[in-house]
Amino acid sequence: MNDLRRTLLWSVFAVSLLMLWDGWLRHTGQPSLFAPAPATTVAAAPGASGADGTVPQAGTQLSAQGAGHGAAPLAAQPAASGAAAVPAQGEHITVTTDVVKATIDTLGGSLIKVELLKHQDQDDHSHNMVVLDESPTHTYVAQSGLIGTSAGEGQLPTHKTPFTVLSSERNLAEGAKELVVKLESAPVNGVKLVKTYTFQRGDYAIDVKQDVVNTSAAPIKPQLYVQLQRDGSAPKAPSGPAFMGGPQAYTGMAVFNQKGKYQKADFTHIEEGKVEFEKVDDNGWVAMVQHHFASAWLQNDKITREFFVQKVATNLYATGMLFPLGEIAPGQSKSLDAKLFVGPQEENKLKALAPGLEYTKDYGWTHIMAAPLFWLLDKIHGLIGNWGWAIVALVVLLKAAFYWLNASAYRSMAKMKALNPRIQAMRESLKDDPQKMQQEMLKIYREEKVNPIGGCLPILIQIPVFIALYSVLSSSVEIRNAPWVGWIVDLSVKDPFFVLPALMTASTLLQTWLNPTPPDPVQAKMMWIMPLLFSVMFFFFPAGLVLYWLTNNVLSIAQQWMINKQLGVQK
Repeated sequence: MNDLRRTLLWSVFAVSLLMLWDGWLRHTGQPSLFAPAPATTVAAAPGASGADGTVPQAGTQLSAQGAGHGAAPLAAQPAASGAAAVPAQGEHITVTTDVVKATIDTLGGSLIKVELLKHQDQDDHSHNMVVLDESPTHTYVAQSGLIGTSAGEGQLPTHKTPFTVLSSERNLAEGAKELVVKLESAPVNGVKLVKTYTFQRGDYAIDVKQDVVNTSAAPIKPQLYVQLQRDGSAPKAPSGPAFMGGPQAYTGMAVFNQKGKYQKADFTHIEEGKVEFEKVDDNGWVAMVQHHFASAWLQNDKITREFFVQKVATNLYATGMLFPLGEIAPGQSKSLDAKLFVGPQEENKLKALAPGLEYTKDYGWTHIMAAPLFWLLDKIHGLIGNWGWAIVALVVLLKAAFYWLNASAYRSMAKMKALNPRIQAMRESLKDDPQKMQQEMLKIYREEKVNPIGGCLPILIQIPVFIALYSVLSSSVEIRNAPWVGWIVDLSVKDPFFVLPALMTASTLLQTWLNPTPPDPVQAKMMWIMPLLFSVMFFFFPAGLVLYWLTNNVLSIAQQWMINKQLGVQK
């Protein structure tokens, strides 16, 4: 029976490592070890890309005169007659609020850079975190424009059309609640597009109003598109390789609507044509997701829209929505209000912005436990004001909740420890008769009312909580750059001096010493090797996670020592 207990412990240990590895794979956006083969159904984009590879085509789902996916693409801008096409140049205007520094390109009126003033770069704390950015090495921008319902309707203003800035304010004034930036496109076939960005104090969600003005002599029936365009490069890990430097979260697109709920669109799967999602609904949003941060186009009104994801060029991808505006008569205009979120994945704020937006904070398969754990941790932090001490308090609450369950397990372990000399003597005397030895061991366990596998219960309880908390600490931007004490200035990355992992290892060895020693010498040696191997991983885990396990170990040691003393068990 003792052998059975050790076998079970090893099985639990192996399964826990497997689950941790699988959790990390899922957290990085890779297929789960237990996932079925990817679906082969391809969800095509609304159409082929434009002449410049970036303008969506008329939506086949929404257009009564749909051009079809195989139709000729719309040109980005007509070239001047008799001259070579020369890329237009726009002016970059920068606006600053209390939380963001944003850059708008007048060529298209697109948002091409957003710097978060309240969040530092993980590698260089002297620089702010940059989410959107257009540079020679990186493309990540938010765009919008108009397309016709058919290829023959003519060109309309797109995100490649020159815009004129109509407002002069560039900085959020002291005491002001909002900053408004208004841009108007050059007329294209008698149609103008007016974009109004409204930046709110303390808010990462930008109000974007788009007015379509028909100055032509004929009615038009346009569709308005909003899209996020990004290259497929994953953000650099905080330090070193992804696993050794800390978990690297999913990087890719996401589509949400009531029909399909939260659906990922990984860049690799787009390349392979293995992306599947609900393409039409009257609600929902699109997003680009990365570790701790996200961008999303939001429109919460019940308006029919078509969702798309597509590859627009080599290592360049786009996701967006198409909105039919209906017919606009000559001299008339129509508008569409939306929000553009660019900021941290602060769960409570995401929930308030749009249904399902909190899922961009991706817990993966651990969501069912991770979400309530974060809720509890957040409430504790609201009282304490320090995420490190909140983690310590969380462990205390969990230990209190499972006190009697753990106490029962520790009593079983203490009794096993007290019986070890007797069992060892019996094994020596009956070593030539294994069957009788097993019978005698079972007899001793029955007489002493000892469950030899009862000590496994604390481990079984801790493993799912540990994995869920791993997801919480690695996914929560609230803990990013959050200090605890002294040298721990960021609980979301590894301890820079490995103090916490060393203390955790020492506590694990002490806990092993308090456990009953297996009669088998080989098992006795492995009993010490197992926690050492397990502890090695903790040297590269987030400091907050190591703090959790260390606190748990200290409380477990105290409880086990107290029970051993009560039962008169001596080492």
